[in-house]
Amino acid sequence: MQTCVITFPWCLLLLLLHVSGLDSVSLRGSLFTRDRTPLEGDVRLVGGRALSEGRVEIYHSGKWGTVCDDGWDLAEAQVVCRQLQFPAAEAAVSGGTYGEGSGSIWLDDMDCKGTEKSLSSCTFKDWALTDCSHKEDAGVVCETGSNMSSTVHLLDHRHGLSEELGQLFDSGEGCDVDILVRSPTGNRLDNGSLEVEERNICMHRLVLFLFPQFNVTLRARKFTIEVSQSCQTYVTSFIRYLYTRQTEVTVSSAHCLYQLASEFGVTQLMQDVGRLFTVLLPEDSTFHTQVALYKYSVEAGDLVLQENCLQYLSWNFEDLTSSPAWMDLSVNALQALLSRSDMVVPDEAFLLQALESWISERKSSVDLENQNALLGQIRFPMIPAEKLYDLQFTSQLYKSHEKLYGDGVLKGFELNVLLIGKLKKNADFKGEEFDYRPRIYTAEPWSITLNNTKNDGPYRRPMYSQGYYRGYEEFYYPNTAKSFSTPVHSSLVFQNNKISWTADVYLNRQQCPSCESLPAAKLSTQNTINQSTIRYSNRLLILCKEKYVSHVQDFKDNLALVPNNSSSQSLAYPCPDDQYAYRFVVRPEYF
Repeated sequence: MQTCVITFPWCLLLLLLHVSGLDSVSLRGSLFTRDRTPLEGDVRLVGGRALSEGRVEIYHSGKWGTVCDDGWDLAEAQVVCRQLQFPAAEAAVSGGTYGEGSGSIWLDDMDCKGTEKSLSSCTFKDWALTDCSHKEDAGVVCETGSNMSSTVHLLDHRHGLSEELGQLFDSGEGCDVDILVRSPTGNRLDNGSLEVEERNICMHRLVLFLFPQFNVTLRARKFTIEVSQSCQTYVTSFIRYLYTRQTEVTVSSAHCLYQLASEFGVTQLMQDVGRLFTVLLPEDSTFHTQVALYKYSVEAGDLVLQENCLQYLSWNFEDLTSSPAWMDLSVNALQALLSRSDMVVPDEAFLLQALESWISERKSSVDLENQNALLGQIRFPMIPAEKLYDLQFTSQLYKSHEKLYGDGVLKGFELNVLLIGKLKKNADFKGEEFDYRPRIYTAEPWSITLNNTKNDGPYRRPMYSQGYYRGYEEFYYPNTAKSFSTPVHSSLVFQNNKISWTADVYLNRQQCPSCESLPAAKLSTQNTINQSTIRYSNRLLILCKEKYVSHVQDFKDNLALVPNNSSSQSLAYPCPDDQYAYRFVVRPEYF
């Protein structure tokens, strides 16, 4: 009798490869992700490795269909990419590069100028009038404004496992369980039911035995997993990980692998993908990953992931409002963001304008009650006085929410012309202190940016004594500090009462011998504040390559230590090559 030493799971696998006579038992795992209901003329990209590339599909008459590559050029690609709110198109792709679609080929012989707002606005034959096959399905590659979107992160948990297991999965030899992957296409069948796309992955039962949450028995021959269409591509990578304990993670695949690992109890994969999120979130300048992850964190009750996503979205809110994912935000997500005081925005008026645009675009799906709840999160007293006055003329929603705006504007004007002591005598003030709490406002004059990211020096300077050369000394050029001034407070009461600030960044010991760690930032003032009801909770924003906020730090005794890899604290979101810019934000508040 041959002996098998149980060193690797593949030895165990061989013991059961030829188990036969088992019944067919269908088991199910559910992993649907809710997507918004598509509208006539919407486009999407399918089959790409990143969110910014793929086969072009367009929604018409309740069904998704493809576009023929006849006449398909960069002008057409530009329209698609801008409709999806990417900056521009990198390439128009033809010939079924991203796989063949199914169902209707809606468009053929496209003729776009490149300036149209939507693909269906271009000239084409007519809907479904085509002589093409799906081998000619058109695709695009869109610019993302970042070269990090295709970064691959390798997770290796093999601990000595052989790649032969991966080869066994790839070959399909001896597999005895069918994994049926079902994904809704977004199309409706003639009977009104949702069309579902299916594909099979063949694997070995014993591998599933290692993961109890699959709930597979010796008699089971089939296991069904239901996933969103965007995650369907990554199920094979997930199943192969079960064999090899190794996989590649990208911005596009991260949340799908995390969901699958969480659903089926693959703990180490779930934990390490979770740790990668802080690296991955800044990589997606479209914000689709951040928004999708937040949705999942709420559904799964993952509070750590939920806070991670909300924090990044809050710190980079201005970029979020101009991203492709802005209109995909749910009411609950927006409500959670608006409740935060760590939101970084130019001013409260900017936030109100962005919210009004979101509500106006989504008016048909957001009822008046939810509109009121969202608008009620705006801190009207924090809106600059001149913009408060303009609201009645410039606001898109003023008339439909006149009482809410009227009350908010009144509170704003009261703060601008009355001292806080007078307001506090109002019985309602205590319950509304939230409205008087500032966020992190970066508009002039409340912030200033220093780009001192390089440690200048050391430089060598010759020394002379009595006309003779005595060697050299090393020295550092000091960073140039910047001075600026702000009012003591944002209200008009203090408009002419100014305070001067000096901002500086220290990169070496010569500049700051007493600093516990470097770099460090200092924001100081020589003024004496006579107002006992005003305090300053200033913030240092650490900008990575001036593209995103990677960390927000408080000042303690006018000094803020910048987290780095050598200190006990690290940046909330890593910054490649440590290419920082520093934005100092003055935050006066009543207390």
